[in-house]
Amino acid sequence: MRASDAERERIAETLREAVAEGRLEMEEFEQRLDAAFKARTHGELEPLVRDLPAPGTVVAPVGATSPARPGASRNWPSRVGGPATSNGAFAFWGGFNRKGRWTVGRKFTAFAMWGGGEIDLREANFEDREVVIRCFTIMGGLHVTAPPELNVEVKGIGIMGGFGEGSNEGGEPDPDSPRVRITGFALMGGVGVERKRTKAERQRLKDAELARQRELDRDRDRNGLDGPGGADGGGRKELG
Repeated sequence: MRASDAERERIAETLREAVAEGRLEMEEFEQRLDAAFKARTHGELEPLVRDLPAPGTVVAPVGATSPARPGASRNWPSRVGGPATSNGAFAFWGGFNRKGRWTVGRKFTAFAMWGGGEIDLREANFEDREVVIRCFTIMGGLHVTAPPELNVEVKGIGIMGGFGEGSNEGGEPDPDSPRVRITGFALMGGVGVERKRTKAERQRLKDAELARQRELDRDRDRNGLDGPGGADGGGRKELG
């Protein structure tokens, strides 16, 4: 069956999401994208997305109806549930960290005295959709890092110290994400909450933006060659 322009564009959007999620390398993305715009039939389009997470039809692959956006690939429902790998952390004249792939207990308690700790939620899973992280520090510091799309509420008390939110890279909380409440107090110390993306995700977003810009440049070149006055428009293209 012959493919339409709309179907080619849906496949292209699926490829853009795939490179933004890190499923495709930039070189392979560009090859597939070029093949998608050159395709004339469904049989030519289908192999381009066959190994990508789309249920299946060439006409409307999953995620192809909206542009790729930061955090769209997080798949929050799959990250909720399962036994906690950690329900707390303690530091005294030392430090601790919880980062990478770990599962946050529904009630997680962190304490630091004359020391510090780092709690990184960017790649974490969650035991429940409602999670409470209690942070207590005395003459020490605790630092919590969350992705911008995670629904985080910060309510704590600073006594001769600070308890609050710091930098935020932007982004709106995703309604599918868990709700994390960060509470506690800091006595002559500090608890800070920062919202930022991982280096890998920032690079994927940068690559996706570069790919989108290259596609726009190709579209402009294509229109310049094939539009009215171009080689296929019955006219003569002026150079210089």
